[in-house]
Amino acid sequence: MTDLLLSWPHPAADWTEAAPVGNGRLGAMVFGGAGRTRIQVNDATVWSGTPGGPAAALAGIDAGPDRLAEVREAVFAKDFRRAEDLLMAFEGPYSQEFLPYVDLWLTLPEGASHGRTLNLDNGIAAEQLTIGGHEVVRTTWVSRPAQVLCVALSGPVDVEVDVSTPLREASRDGLDLGIEIPIDGAPRHEPQVEEPLRYGTTEGYDPFGAVSVRVARTETGVLIVLASSTSAYDAWIGDRQHTRDEHRRRAAVLAERAVETGAAELRRAHEADLRPLLGASSLRIGDRRGGTHDVAELLSGKDEQLTATVLFQYGRYLLASASRPGAPPANLQGIWNDDPRPAWSSNYTININTQMNYWAAETTGLGECHRPLFDLLGKLAVTGADVARELYGTRGWVTHHNTDPWGWALPVGMGHGNPSWAIWPMGGAWLVQHAWEHYDFTRDLGFLAATAWPLLRGCAEFCLDWLVERDGFLETCPSTSPENLFLSEAGTKESLTHSVTMDVALIRAVFERSLAAMNALAVHDPLYAEIEAALPRLRPLPVLPDGRLGEWASDLPEADSTHRHLSHLVALYPLGLIDADLADAARRVLDRRGPGAMGWSWAWKIALRARLGDGETARKLLSEAFQPFTGDRHRDAPFDGSEWGGLLPNLFSTHPPFQIDGNYGFPAGLAELVLQSQNGVLSLLPALPADWSEGEARGLRCRGGLAADVEWRDGELRYAVVRRLSGDPAEPVRVRYRGRETELWLRTGESTVLKGL
Repeated sequence: MTDLLLSWPHPAADWTEAAPVGNGRLGAMVFGGAGRTRIQVNDATVWSGTPGGPAAALAGIDAGPDRLAEVREAVFAKDFRRAEDLLMAFEGPYSQEFLPYVDLWLTLPEGASHGRTLNLDNGIAAEQLTIGGHEVVRTTWVSRPAQVLCVALSGPVDVEVDVSTPLREASRDGLDLGIEIPIDGAPRHEPQVEEPLRYGTTEGYDPFGAVSVRVARTETGVLIVLASSTSAYDAWIGDRQHTRDEHRRRAAVLAERAVETGAAELRRAHEADLRPLLGASSLRIGDRRGGTHDVAELLSGKDEQLTATVLFQYGRYLLASASRPGAPPANLQGIWNDDPRPAWSSNYTININTQMNYWAAETTGLGECHRPLFDLLGKLAVTGADVARELYGTRGWVTHHNTDPWGWALPVGMGHGNPSWAIWPMGGAWLVQHAWEHYDFTRDLGFLAATAWPLLRGCAEFCLDWLVERDGFLETCPSTSPENLFLSEAGTKESLTHSVTMDVALIRAVFERSLAAMNALAVHDPLYAEIEAALPRLRPLPVLPDGRLGEWASDLPEADSTHRHLSHLVALYPLGLIDADLADAARRVLDRRGPGAMGWSWAWKIALRARLGDGETARKLLSEAFQPFTGDRHRDAPFDGSEWGGLLPNLFSTHPPFQIDGNYGFPAGLAELVLQSQNGVLSLLPALPADWSEGEARGLRCRGGLAADVEWRDGELRYAVVRRLSGDPAEPVRVRYRGRETELWLRTGESTVLKGL
């Protein structure tokens, strides 16, 4: 199969035009060009903050179970001002910031650039140059096996190399830098914070990074490598804290070992690592996939099917480049950021954005890339247990609207954050679904026992204790539907109520999956009886008089009927709790919310429409989302969705600001259009748009330990191949196509071809 490459005719003049490369730990934005050129570098572990930050912030909170009881009393009495005033004491500072790290500067003689490419099948950025009458090829990639950024120049060329940092430079020895990292930061939407980045040290932790650059010249060209070592990496993997000199030596050893390896072997090992991951699945809409595609043409709208094909692979490429085991998970910008005070701190926003980053991980064969998220959940289960106990008097663990690699679990907001987003204790209840999904797709009982079930158990304990009995139901209170507001009887905009639909759906999923986990593991746990008793006492999902699925427990008027969030539809996608009886109620919500907004909201609407079998509306939403953004890329648009986003010149999804969740959400929605696997059924072409009459999917993963290939022509299924990768051979595989259904029995490693149903 021919590789798929993006191309640009000119060097990047702006960060939003540069090409992203990465290995999960190191990320780089490649600008290109002769003369002086920039490669902007991030390290996924370089965040402000310290390991002890979450505990120190919790110690400063003057709130607890007694105040929570007062909040509940006020909410049930609809005394909204008193409830909000009481809740402000639960808010801590903000979670920490993902920071830019270094810039690698290459100065070549003046010459001509003949265009840049980014290969989405091997992760290599390349550029053709003419310098001094000679043809020079520059290739750039980030090697996971060698843990270095690599730049190879083939051909006779001189190059000067320099490195700088936007952070605090602590030492310099040639091309080796020692860098001090801030111990505290605040998002730029908090202008009252006078020192947004604060440097210093804390007891037992020295926030430090070392960068080492080495240059090797040969008869055939030049190899430049950059390596990094940080204190935060030690903290992330649970290693001892190394000294500054040890970090310098570690970075230097990595760089020296890489240049000794040589460019050819570095590239071979890189491709051997990345190609199988990127090639695990593919999607072709229309008759083209491979080849070199000009990005301006993709953005022109002339061939929407090709654009959809490219963005499926681009989203997968970005996840494989930003999220690999051993480093923190992909954040709001993946691992690419050049702003010392990025929008929303470029953190983990866990009321939709972080989750969307990983929606495509299992379905598109990137289950390995999911693992960093589970590592973060492991940290939150520890810090969140302290928060649950101290703030709410519950068992288990909790986390709220934002988190960071240090395991931030407190509500944020500094005592003035609107409860509609800040006071939302369901972050863990949503994130933990990802651990269940990894098990459900792989049927890995070892993972279920060691990782998913312990996380589910702690989350279920919190949910059980968080519920309060009232009017015959077990209610959640206080409860908000991120990030929407309703109108009170007095006409005021409010957020606080009880048992919003999103809460109930997430808790129901936690409970049901906890029971399923115990059954799969044959675990005898007293929690089983507690959950069985609680489940039937949760509120049913509400349907309003006009037929819509209700967002709140009662029929409250929305303050914004076209709100960008679709929080209550989490029950439809990704949770899969809505059956045919409630499908129309969900569809009516989407009809009312309408099109548009920003990348992540488009992606969610596309996935929701696909789950409803509405491929035509999904295609219209894709056409909107794929439009080039023509506004000011560096101005933050209003976060209310009143201004629409689009795609940047490097195909990053933007509001603005740039947020990568849209890029990650698009492949999840596209996969959902051609293959779904929920409730024990594989549905082939469940929401294929009529105009997408030809295409194929390869290697898409399905719940139950299955994979499938699907090809269609003239809008009809040509054939499908279903394979069992793992799971229970005694479990039948139900396959459905346009109302017709068949059952298969497959042993592990077996496959079958279906040419008609």
